[in-house]
Amino acid sequence: MTGRKTIFLAMALVMLGLSAAPARARAAELSSDAKAAIPRDVQQLIVVDYRAMQNSTAAMDLKDKVLPPELKRLETALKTSGLKVDQDADVLAFAAFNDPEAHGTRIVGIAQGQFQTGAILAHFAKNKIKPTMLRNNSIYPMGSNGMSVVFLNQTTMVFGDHSAIKAALDARDGMVPNFLDNSDMVNEMIGVQQKAVWSLLDQKGTQTMMRSVLGDAAQLADYDTVRNRMKSSQYTMDFSNGVKFDMAVVTSDALTAATAATLMKGLVLVRKTSGSPLEKTALDQTTIDSTGGTLTVDYSSSDSQFASLLSSPLFQSVVR
Repeated sequence: MTGRKTIFLAMALVMLGLSAAPARARAAELSSDAKAAIPRDVQQLIVVDYRAMQNSTAAMDLKDKVLPPELKRLETALKTSGLKVDQDADVLAFAAFNDPEAHGTRIVGIAQGQFQTGAILAHFAKNKIKPTMLRNNSIYPMGSNGMSVVFLNQTTMVFGDHSAIKAALDARDGMVPNFLDNSDMVNEMIGVQQKAVWSLLDQKGTQTMMRSVLGDAAQLADYDTVRNRMKSSQYTMDFSNGVKFDMAVVTSDALTAATAATLMKGLVLVRKTSGSPLEKTALDQTTIDSTGGTLTVDYSSSDSQFASLLSSPLFQSVVR
């Protein structure tokens, strides 16, 4: 990831719009096949209950505003491929992982649901769309946008550019280590996977995310002392009663977590001095604390309060 709008910020704010979805308990869990198709060196993993997002007009409108180009390209490819993902997908995941061959980060998408694979393959055949083979895997192009898709089975598909899919299949087929070999992230996932939206970030992803969140405050000397002691982070979102967002940043020690909390509290005070009454209320509803070596950030509001916040200068400054 670079200094531009991070996947974390964009997707976090997109999924907060899910508060308009039905207030029944939802969970976004990945299957074993899906986990195995994610390379081990994940910088960020985002998993979302896709049906809840489709049921929320607010979420879809917000997504159009802030979805990063990389993810918008993936989503567009799905919608124009004839795969009918809108009807069939239950869970959608995006994994940003380090790819040594690309000397950078790639993104692969994974969709889970009950897919009509027979009809999809018939659609490919009718349109004379032929796959390329990687071992026993058939990789189909998804139009002229450079995206491809492969079905791991009837309930799991992997999509993205060809290189990202190759990396995912190499992981699933045991050619390289996969997510299940990343014991730290697997353990962290246990505590969040029952949520409708959840995300895990590694050390580099956490550092990039925190720099974006802190803005100018990241230029302070205190930030430099804590940056390299941030180890990982996670966030979850709940929509059963208003909007609730919880983030935890794991650091190497209690002092680092406390220093990071102090920096964020200072940022909140600064923004309160120039914010509108609505923005000040939103900041008042944000709790920043540290426990042991973990920095915690919790935000909650009613649906109507959050809907009003979306048009505020504070929100716009975050998503730019």
